[in-house]
Amino acid sequence: MSIPVWAQLAYLAAAVCFILALKGLSGPKTARNGNIIGAVAAVVACAIPFFYLDLDHVPLILVAIAVGTAGGVYGARTVQMTQMPQMVALFNGVGGGAAALVALLELHEITSGAGDEPGWFILLATAFTILVGSVSFAGSVITFAKLQELMTSRPVVFPGLPVVFGLALIGALVLGGLLIGDAGNGSGMSAGIVLALLGLLVGVLLVLPVGGADVPIVISLLNAFTGLTVAAGGYVLSNTLLLVAGTLVGASGTFLTLLMAGAMGRSVANIMFGALKGGSTLGSGVASDRPVKSAGAEDIAILLAYAERVIIVPGYGLAVAQAQHTLRELVDVLTARGIEVDYAIHPVAGRMPGHMNVLLAEAQVPYEQLKEMDEINGEFKNADVVLVVGANDVVNPAAKTTPGAPIYGMPILNADEAKQVIFMKRSMRPGFAGIENELLFEPTTTLFFGDAKESLGKLLNAVKAQ
Repeated sequence: MSIPVWAQLAYLAAAVCFILALKGLSGPKTARNGNIIGAVAAVVACAIPFFYLDLDHVPLILVAIAVGTAGGVYGARTVQMTQMPQMVALFNGVGGGAAALVALLELHEITSGAGDEPGWFILLATAFTILVGSVSFAGSVITFAKLQELMTSRPVVFPGLPVVFGLALIGALVLGGLLIGDAGNGSGMSAGIVLALLGLLVGVLLVLPVGGADVPIVISLLNAFTGLTVAAGGYVLSNTLLLVAGTLVGASGTFLTLLMAGAMGRSVANIMFGALKGGSTLGSGVASDRPVKSAGAEDIAILLAYAERVIIVPGYGLAVAQAQHTLRELVDVLTARGIEVDYAIHPVAGRMPGHMNVLLAEAQVPYEQLKEMDEINGEFKNADVVLVVGANDVVNPAAKTTPGAPIYGMPILNADEAKQVIFMKRSMRPGFAGIENELLFEPTTTLFFGDAKESLGKLLNAVKAQ
């Protein structure tokens, strides 16, 4: 059925809104409006088919929309900031799985003889959507399980994994070719189902060897996969809006993946397949028993009181403890006393790009105080005190000094150049990369052990008492 002109214009307007939404999300001041524009466009896009198509099973469709809406609202309102990457992985997987199912339904219509005979490119797009959508779904489920600690976050490798992965991938490509050649015969649908199952296997095997520290990059890559499947599905369904939206997601996901890999100083291939060559994205993870210098809140408050320049390095531990509000209050007290304070934000601090920015924005931290790594790295040497709150790997000098370390080559914040470093940690266990941080043992470093929120509360009270 051809799409009416008014519906095409509405789809075009929604596509433009998606582009404007993506542009709005690129900056903190416009992100909220960008999110609203994108959401409204998505609602309009979903509503349009009800007005020009003669749909079957409308009550079931409405029930499905209601269930999805309720689940989305509940998830968005209840998810903790520390679990945001898991939610992104889960939602992304649902998108990839939905695209694969839609392609299978279209394939069923083709094999049943309904409609005109499709061209080879339509069949190619259908096979691509089934395969890559299944890969994205299965891979996203594994990333969710790793981040949610439903399974080990360490790389999972077994003898013969590369062989099994290679055979599954080759089998999927062969089946895709058979589907394109025999879609008009009875074997086309069977080939599509087996292709989806092989895609699920490839998705699982693709993500299992990835260590927990690299899982956010895999989420971004799978997000790009989902975007490409949606774009291909849009071509299959002759829906320009899906084609535009999928292309936007695919392009932005690919760009983000490359940026994140660059921020870690590694290639995407090394991140995805490094463990297969005997490497690992995680170290031993054993807590060190080497002696360190530690202090209490009162001593650290004195250091801060005599400082003129303080830099805060927030990390995942800050998010876990939900200590951002206490940290902002501490910074406000220091700033009121004439101390210059900034936050140093590493591109992959937390679990995803922008994680720390959003966390601190939630605590009403002025965005002007948030400094990206390239902007602030040259200022550490002028800092009297660097306060590291829940971060570890992003200030680990091993990234610059220890070839062979899992994080070697990753650009880091130059906290080691400061006059004094206050390291707030729960224990001597290493960071997510699982390796020791030599900065902890430097004579200029003082450790403050305890939960970040509790420790910051004690430090805040001690500073106020000065």
